Order: sequence, then C-alpha cells, then structure tokens
Amino acid sequence: MFKILKYLKESKAAVAAIIALLILQAYCDLALPQFTADIVDVGIGQGGIEHAAPDCMREETLEKIALSMDDEGEELLRSSYRKREDGIYELAVREEETVKRLNEKIEAPMAALILSSLEGVSLDSLNSSMVSQMAMNGVKAEYEAMGISIASVQTEYLLRKGGVMLGLSVLMMAASIFAGLLSARTSAKIGRDLRGKVFHQVVSFSDAEMDRFSTASLITRSTNDIQQIQMVSVMLLRMVLYAPIVGIGGVMKVVNTKTGMGWIIAVAVLAIVLLVMMLMSVAMPKFKMMQTLVDKLNLVSREILTGIPVIRAFSRESFEEERFDKANKELMGTQLFTNRVMTFMMPMMMMIMNGVTVLIVWFGAKGVDMGNLQVGDMLAFITYTMQIVMAFLMITMISIMLPRAGVAAERIEEALQMETAIHDKEETKDGLLTDVKGVVRFENVSFRYPGADEDALEGIDFTAYPGETTAIIGSTGCGKSTLIRLIPRLYDVTQGRITIDGIDIRDLSQHKLHDMLGYVPQKGILFSGDIASNIKFGGNYITDEDMKEAAQIAQAMEFIESKRKKFGSEISQGGTNVSGGQKQRLAIARAIAKHPKICLFDDSFSALDYKTDAVVRKALREKLGDAAVIIVAQRISTILHADKIIVLDEGKIAGMGRHDELLADCGAYQEIARSQLSEAELEGGKVQ
Repeated sequence: MFKILKYLKESKAAVAAIIALLILQAYCDLALPQFTADIVDVGIGQGGIEHAAPDCMREETLEKIALSMDDEGEELLRSSYRKREDGIYELAVREEETVKRLNEKIEAPMAALILSSLEGVSLDSLNSSMVSQMAMNGVKAEYEAMGISIASVQTEYLLRKGGVMLGLSVLMMAASIFAGLLSARTSAKIGRDLRGKVFHQVVSFSDAEMDRFSTASLITRSTNDIQQIQMVSVMLLRMVLYAPIVGIGGVMKVVNTKTGMGWIIAVAVLAIVLLVMMLMSVAMPKFKMMQTLVDKLNLVSREILTGIPVIRAFSRESFEEERFDKANKELMGTQLFTNRVMTFMMPMMMMIMNGVTVLIVWFGAKGVDMGNLQVGDMLAFITYTMQIVMAFLMITMISIMLPRAGVAAERIEEALQMETAIHDKEETKDGLLTDVKGVVRFENVSFRYPGADEDALEGIDFTAYPGETTAIIGSTGCGKSTLIRLIPRLYDVTQGRITIDGIDIRDLSQHKLHDMLGYVPQKGILFSGDIASNIKFGGNYITDEDMKEAAQIAQAMEFIESKRKKFGSEISQGGTNVSGGQKQRLAIARAIAKHPKICLFDDSFSALDYKTDAVVRKALREKLGDAAVIIVAQRISTILHADKIIVLDEGKIAGMGRHDELLADCGAYQEIARSQLSEAELEGGKVQ
C-alpha cells in the first residue's frame, strides 16, 4: 500500500485535482438524499409549504398570532413582515437564521389558530411533530383564504427542488467523469514510468545481477506486476479516496438527521469489518503465492517454446505438456481458492445491507407512528446508511486487490533497488583516450563468480596488441568465455586489472569502453527488423558502404544477395528465419561495421564450415589490420595462424606462443591438437 502511494507522489498535482473533484462529487452525492426527503416531507406531505412562517398573510391573522406570542416573539414577527399596499403582510426577511427563529416562535400560535376550530383538542396534547403539522395546515388555510392556489405552491416547490437536484446530478456526473479521466491518465503514467525505470535498471544489470533474476521473472515484473500496480492505482484514486469522503460525510449527515438510529450504522460497520478480517485472513497467504506461480508458469512456457526443436527430437512432448499442465493447474488452483473465498464477500455484504435496511424501516416506522420521525427523514437515513456501508464495501473490494498489488510492488522494488555490481565512477578518465590504439593488457587477473568457492580464472597475465590476433583455446569449462567477457565488463575482475592503452577499464565509462569494442558473443543474437538494421545496430553513424563492407568481410553477401529484398530482408525475433551460420556471419558483420579498435570473438566461428571459417579469418586479417583481435575458439584450425595463442587449463595459463611453439612445448595444447589434427597435420604443422 505505502509503496503504491509512493508512486502516486510523482503525480501530486493530478492527485490533488482528483481529490478536489471527488470532494465535489461527494458533496453532490450527499446533498441529494436531503432533497429527496424534502420533496417527500415538504413537497408531498406539506404541499410545498416549507415552514410555519407564511410568505404572506392577512393583517387579522398577524394580529391573532401576535396576541399569542411573548414580547420578543411579537417584536420579531412585526420586524420580519412588511405591509403591502393591498393590506397583506409579506415576509421581508430571507436570512436562514432569522427565518428559523421566526418559525420556532410562530409555530405554536399558528397551530393554535387551527385547533381553535376543533373541539376537544388542545395544544398541550400534541407532540412537536403534530404541532408542526398543524402549523402547516394553518399556513395552507391562510393561503386559501387569500385565494392562493396550494397546487401552484406545491408545483413551484417541486420544480425548484427538482431543478436543484438535476443540477447537482449533472455536476456530480461531470466531476465523476473528470476524476475518472485523471485517474486513468495518472495510473497510465505510473505504469509507463515504472516500465521505463525497470527497463532502464535491467539494461544496466551486469551478468551478476542477471544471474539473480530469471528472464521469465523480469518479464513478469515488467508486465503483469506493473499492470497490477496500474490497476490498483486507478482503484485507489477513484474508490479508496472517495470512500472515506462519502463515509465521513454520510456519518455527519446521519448525526444531523437526529433519528436516534445511529447504533444501526455502528452494527453494520462492525459486521463488515469482522467479515473482511475473516475472509482476508484466509485468502492473504494465497495472494502472496499467486505472483510466484505466475513467474513459474512464464518460466515453463518460455522454456518449452524456445526448446520445441529439442523437445520434438527427444519425443518429450507429453512430458513437457504434463510439466506445463502442472504449473498451470497450480496457478489455477490458487486463483480458484481466492475467488471462492471472495465470492462469499458480495452475498454477505448484500445480506448486511438488506439487514440494515430492515432495521431502519422497522425502527423508523415506529418513529413515524409515534410522530417522532417523518417518512422523508427515514428515507434519507436509509440512503445515508447505504452510502456509508457502500463506502466500506468499496474499501473492502480494493482490499482484495491490495495484497496481490503489494506483492507486485515488492517485486518491482526488488528489481529497482538492486544495486548493480558494475557502474561508472563519478570521475572517469575518458578524456585520456582521445586517440585509442587498442592495447589490451591483463595484469595478474583473477576472477571468481559470486558465491563460488574457487576462482574461475587465476593469475592471467598477457598483452594483446593492435594489428595482431590473440587466440584463447582450452578444454571445455577452462574459463575461455569468462576471460573474454571481462573485457567489456560483463563481470568485473576480483583481483588484478585489465587496461586499454594503460588505463584501467574500471576508470572508463561503460559507454566509452563499449564504443571501442566489437563483440560477437558465443550465441549469435539477432533482433527483429531487417538485415540492414541488424548490421547497423552499432550506431546511426554506420553508412551503407560500411554495412556492405562488413557483410563482405563476414562472408554474408552471398546469402544476402540471394534474397529478394537484399539488405531489406526481414529478420524475425531471435533470427529464427536464418540458419545458424548465417546468424553468426551477420553477428560478425555487426561487430565489424562499427570499426572497433578491439574485436572480441567468443567462439564466433563454430557455426561456420571450415572453408567459410578460413575465408572470414583471412578477410579479418586484411581489413582489421589496425585492430586488436581476440578470438576464443574450440578448433585449432580457427587459431592456427594467430600471432599469439593462449592455452587455458582450469582457469590458468598453461602455455602461450605461436602454434608451432606450443605444439613443441605445451602438453595441454598437444593434447588438444592430437584430438583434432591428423598425424600428417601434426608433423607438417599445417592445417587447411
């Protein structure tokens, strides 16, 4: 709840405007029941006569009333009426307080005039309500004596009150519409900003942070979780803010009705609170489980959809269907449980509301029968009570959504508050690299994955010079890819340092560092769009000539030219509509097109056939003569002509030199060579 309110703070002006509109809406909503009561009691019951002090009366009537009043009352009476030319006395004051005092003073004398014509009935035998009614009858009789139509008085009163009610209804509708519009815009803005923040945060994550969150979980947090926040934000602005305004206003109105039935509201509120507490204590734990189960379902779905070829190849369709079905049913079961619990809420609420109505009618009818309560006041009391109960009902309904939204907010905050392990220093040394040469130096570098017991790399020390090819080879799991991923700072070294032209890469901004690099990951990744957009992915400065040259170097022109739209040919998401070799060549072209000073190839030639591999390597040597090229490879044929070959064994350098030197002196390299080369190739030292 408080986290959601924190998001609303960023839209203070809109929230303030919404609150003002809701107050206006509540004012109109709370005013209408009293007008309804007035129409019933005054417009219908009293013929449109509002008070015992008539708007006009004859002189003889005024004198009779004055005789029955004390000095203060007589003075007030004579000062409140002005004699017209026709001899009729007209009410000359309109101040509400003055009219109220006059009404109190004139009520009993006016009733006495009517009772004087009735035998056996005295003023003392009547209660206050009956006295008031008799006074109204006296006003009616006075109007009729003056020739004033009671029907016209009643019609004029009903039209006036009805017109005000219509105006209030239109005003309430307009306030509600604008409050709804502002609420929708504010919640949409919250959703937009949260998605932007989460995306910006996730993009800044290093591999260490990405390892802590699954891709499925991050997708859920960016979509479903934020959608929950957005939906609840609308409810908070429209319902939760409105409910207390109406509830408090309703209580104040009920107190002013003086019906003596306030205890019924207390009983209703207590019943609602107990019901909500009971239901939420049962459903709350399940709400907290729901988002975790959504994560699990997304994870299973993503794994199955991305792994369909493997699933089919191993005939595991039925197993994966069962796995998906299990995750799906777990989520469904939790949702059904919470929904079943919450289905009790509305019927129980309606029962409470109907019970409250019965109590009000029962005790209200007794009050009407005894003359202590008017029908209109009872109707107004019922309406106000329903408004108060509905206010609690609105808060209750939002309380169903709050637990799940609270969990969603916590998950979003978990991603937003995650401190990135790799970040730029406040003061960088970008300005010292005005003319980048591209000398990469590993100085006694060691690296350990977070939470690991041993170093993945230990004591790595070498230099990669521009114009040269530095190759890294070794057995599976020896740390080759880990080593090359340290250069773009996908991870930071735990000991030692990596420098470019003598400057520690941690002293450079990540933007500056990445601008110098051309990186081809082990798994070629393409983006939806076309071939041109993928090759030009490195920046808008890449020209069509750069794109074509990069494609030529990567040996991608042959298959590009074979396509009908050439560079405009569509690439589907993930590059699923091109082969592995084509995807790899486009990834290589993308890295080359930005003219990097340092080229990193993480086993990027594995999907290429031997012939294409050789041609690509030859083109790289010719076109990237001034760049430092670092290649991670599994095949000796790929690195045979490298200027420097580094052999890794269990995270340490087992040998360093050229192919023929390592073949003579390095046991680890000899073992790799024997597994890949023929005897003739080993003896001749040549590989085609």
